[in-house]
Amino acid sequence: MACHDCDLLHRIPAVPEGMTASCCRCGAALAKPKRDSVERSLALAFAGLVLFLLANSFPFLGFKVQGQVRETLLLTGIQQLYMQEMQGVAVLVLITTVLAPLAQLLSLLYILLPLKLNRQAPGMFHVFRWLRSIEPWSMMEVFMVGILVSVVKLAKMAQIIPGIAAFCFMALIFVMAACMASLDSHEIWDRWEGNR
Repeated sequence: MACHDCDLLHRIPAVPEGMTASCCRCGAALAKPKRDSVERSLALAFAGLVLFLLANSFPFLGFKVQGQVRETLLLTGIQQLYMQEMQGVAVLVLITTVLAPLAQLLSLLYILLPLKLNRQAPGMFHVFRWLRSIEPWSMMEVFMVGILVSVVKLAKMAQIIPGIAAFCFMALIFVMAACMASLDSHEIWDRWEGNR
């Protein structure tokens, strides 16, 4: 493995839990195993998938004006952007709030579930690299900030009622962050080599 700071190549042995492998030249941390990384990431990925399905199935926001309530789904907003001739914005919102998070969750399940069962997923290398490349495209938190700004501005015109999907979407943001933070790529490769 190459050091991320000074590029010195190292052969890293199995690092015991609670210990850190450091670069012998610059002292940068090379590997620090996380406790129960595969199991924790797998559980969070399953929870994230459930939250994702709920966030896309139930009403996201409700607008109450003069006694009438109008509810919208997450995909309804994307559809409205497309119909108002903002196709570029609609596609960008679709990719960053729906497609990229779903692809992340499904990729994690594809990689982690076989590892948990002491098996190998076909093409795991490619899926794992693809997972790392689409990670920056999942921008649910940016979308949520935009929704919150819109809610504050619309609060003077109508009563805003957050739906079940809005709470699920907020929870999904935290679950995805925890899942990616608990994922230990070194443990994944070690388990993959052990299952060969």
